[in-house]
Amino acid sequence: MLHADREQSVELLLEGFAVALTLTNLMWGFVGVTLGTAVGVLPGVGPALAIALLLPATSKIDPTGALIMFAGIYYGAMFGGSTTSMPSSSSGMPSVKRAWPVCVSIPMRPR
Repeated sequence: MLHADREQSVELLLEGFAVALTLTNLMWGFVGVTLGTAVGVLPGVGPALAIALLLPATSKIDPTGALIMFAGIYYGAMFGGSTTSMPSSSSGMPSVKRAWPVCVSIPMRPR
């Protein structure tokens, strides 16, 4: 009984990969990542807001392609916020190069 369930699970998993890896669905994923990155670059726009803003773009797409596009939008928006900070090395968190001299210059006193 368990062996049959495992075989069926593997078959369904492979079927899901076969559907997700079609050329059309990969194209929707690429479009989602591109749009998500373009929207995620805007200040104050996170992944949830990017999905909400781009929701109407998926209204004419089949459900599988729309969900794949949403995943692309989400991950693109996650990456989009760091796109502007990478070339200038000015992320919200201080880098080690900028923080180390400040940490070393602070005098340590015994407690």
